Amino acid sequence: MFEDMTFEMVLERMLDRVDASCDKRESSPIYAALAPAALEIVNICAALDDCMEESFADTASRPYLKRLAAIRGLSPRPAVHAVVLAEFTPDTVEVLPGTLFTSEKGAYRVTEKAADGIYRLRCEEAGEAGNAYLGEIIPADYIPGLEAAVITDIFIYGEEEEDTEAFRQRYLNSFQANAFGGNLADYKNKALSMEGVGAVKVVPVWKGPGTVRLVILDTKCRRASQGLVEKIQNLFDPKKDGRGNGLAPIGHIVTVDTAEEITVRVTAKLTYDTGYDWNICKEAIEAALEAYFLEAQKAWSGQDVSILRINAVNAAIVSIQGVIDVQETTLNGTGENLTLGSYEIPVFGGMEHV
Repeated sequence: MFEDMTFEMVLERMLDRVDASCDKRESSPIYAALAPAALEIVNICAALDDCMEESFADTASRPYLKRLAAIRGLSPRPAVHAVVLAEFTPDTVEVLPGTLFTSEKGAYRVTEKAADGIYRLRCEEAGEAGNAYLGEIIPADYIPGLEAAVITDIFIYGEEEEDTEAFRQRYLNSFQANAFGGNLADYKNKALSMEGVGAVKVVPVWKGPGTVRLVILDTKCRRASQGLVEKIQNLFDPKKDGRGNGLAPIGHIVTVDTAEEITVRVTAKLTYDTGYDWNICKEAIEAALEAYFLEAQKAWSGQDVSILRINAVNAAIVSIQGVIDVQETTLNGTGENLTLGSYEIPVFGGMEHV
């Protein structure tokens, strides 16, 4: 808005207002008096320009975006601590909540017992660092009878704090639908605000009036674990009786479920440039296909059905250096686009070249 307010322009305008009979050269007292004022005016204009930028959500920096969003009750999602499942041997050993274990990748603290010999542990470091390790862990203090402890699975994936552009988009999206008292937007916002949930589809009147189905994915846009499904179920409607014991309004019977993963194998006939072959290009091709499948997984919640397109698969493959043509592409044996159901997500199952 104030881009044209340069020092030279402001000073020239000020000097133009001085009578022409006065000495206005750079060495003159008038010039010396006006030049500092002109610089301050330019600085004020720059500050006003910053104020304009910070006043609107599409240009505001993170601190001011947070203040704008707070008016609508929104804030950036904080970093999430990963929760892992660990198997203790023997399964009769009892480990108290709060017990600390360490590994080469970090530290974990026991939160609760899931079953005999199976415990949930929370990574001490928030963020994705807790997702990086499966393997042996060592207790910080001696535990009588414990022979081995091994992290076997991720129960809830750790997440970094929501980045600025994702938060900005979520704030702008909040104007598209009003979340209120158990409507679709309300259920979606509540589900997505919970640790471990990366996507959700809300199915109203699922089995008659008052019934709601929430189909969730984890933060990697993959099938949610049974433990995560149970956790979200308990938060919304622990007894499935519609009595309002959870976040669901009175009269709403909520069932939380997750999507089914459909493994998709790709086959194609490839033509390579001179000096290239499958062994050289395989890793890059599979990475490109993984990225395409991830896009489909991320788009799942906003679509009635997921469609994997042959043309998009071919484009991903031929984008790899060394591949000059791709033919006879199939998805799970068919040479046509693959359409999945509303509650199915595609998972890349590898590629075979023919």
